Parts: sequence; C-alpha cells; structure tokens
Amino acid sequence: MTQHSDSNPADPSQPSRRVFFASGVGVTAAAMAAIAAMEAAAAEENRAAPPAGKLHLEAGQTILFQGDSITDASRSTEHHEANSPLALGKGYAWLAASQLLVDRPEDGLQFFNRGISGNKVYQLAERWQEDCLEPKPDVLSILIGVNDYWAIAKHGYTGTLERYETDYRALVRRTKNALPAVRLVICEPFVLRNPGADEKVAKTWAVDDTWFPDFDGYCFAAKKVANEAGATFVPFQSMFDAAAKIAPPERWLVDGVHPTPDGSALMAQWWLKAVGA
Repeated sequence: MTQHSDSNPADPSQPSRRVFFASGVGVTAAAMAAIAAMEAAAAEENRAAPPAGKLHLEAGQTILFQGDSITDASRSTEHHEANSPLALGKGYAWLAASQLLVDRPEDGLQFFNRGISGNKVYQLAERWQEDCLEPKPDVLSILIGVNDYWAIAKHGYTGTLERYETDYRALVRRTKNALPAVRLVICEPFVLRNPGADEKVAKTWAVDDTWFPDFDGYCFAAKKVANEAGATFVPFQSMFDAAAKIAPPERWLVDGVHPTPDGSALMAQWWLKAVGA
C-alpha cells in the first residue's frame, strides 16, 4: 500500500494540501453557495462591499492575525510555527490562510495567529511587543472590539467607547512607528440580534436590543481608526447584516458574537476580498 506523507515535499515542516483540505477547507460549502446572494443584498448597503484591490499579498510575506476569541478560535498556544493548523485555530484566520496556501503554494507566505480569547484593546497593547512587533509582520490584521463593549454590558467593565477609540488609535500609531512598512488590515467588530430565535437558541444568545445603539459606536470607531491609518477595512458587521437576510442569524453566529463554521467561512471570504486575494 502506498504511504502518503502529510508533509510538503518542498518543506517537510509544512502540512500538505491534503492536510489543508482534511482540516476544514471547503467544509462549509453551504455558506459558500450563499455568498453570491449575500453580496447582492450587501450591494444595497453602500458600505457593505469590501474595497477590492487595496492591498495585495506579495510572495514571501508574513501575515499576522490579532484579536480576541473570534480570531483565537481555539488555537493551540503550544504551537507557534507558521502555517500550522493547530497554531492558526479553527476560525476565519485558518480558513483564509489555508485558502491562500492552497492557491499559492510557491509563494512562501507565512501565516501566524496571536488572537487571545477575551482580549480588549488595552490587553492587546500589554502584549504587543512580544506578540506583534517582534514577529515583524508585513501584513497585520486586527479584529478587536466586541469585548470592549460586552464587558461593559455584562461584566462591570468600566471602559468607554472613547477609551476604545483612543487606545486603538494609540496601538496603531505604536505599530506604524515600530514597523513603518507594515500594511494594516482593520476588521469591523460585529454582533447580531436574533428576535426570531426559538426558545432553545434564545437561551444562549448573548446579544439583545440593549446593545444598541451603543455597540454601533464601536463599529464606527474601528472604521474611523482604519481610515485615519490608511488601513484596509473589512466590514464584517455589514457582511453579517446582509447574511442575516439570507439565512437566520444562528446560521452564522453561535450566540450573537462567535461565528459558526458557516460564519467563519463567510469571514474568510470577505477578508480575502478586502486584501485583494
């Protein structure tokens, strides 16, 4: 019987295409089929379509994903090697990275994930030197904000929208001062209400009408910081708003905050569009 290696012959430390597909690429075919319809709906909202072609990934670049649990996505903190399924987690970062690694196997792209569950902006700042500046990424993608509001709404955190925006702006400035050539991708924080949820779903749904309009301010602040920094902006809130018109919110998010596999697949596709991939 022929033995099939799980490594890349060109680099035995890297997984093969077979591993990428077996690990989850393409498992959300239903979500992929919904993208065309979702984009048509999103086109009705002027800010929903990501800015195509603003940033292009070049061969040999290092791409770093940063954020909270949505980016973390159960990644292993014991694995730090580039392009590792364990190190990249099970969410949009893994799906976006693995798609590019399959499509561009000769380009030597290096993907890392340093998202940590529960983080707010100030907690990113506390670990920024080691987890962002020292790896010296060519492209840095940040998704942060839902905890900055959720902790206020549910856990007695005394932060404010003003602190979120000020801390975020300072973090971006610090990054650009240390890494002048870095290309920034700033992702819009997002949530979904679920007024039509059945009783079982409603019990686990974290987001309700009390989140609004306050949470909207965090979306606007992220976009403002992105625009000021000349960063590529990925409008995830607009994407999920459009997706919720195609299928119920629980199809895309588990609890109004964390993505399902279908939600992660949509995020990966929207991220790839935003970076021109």
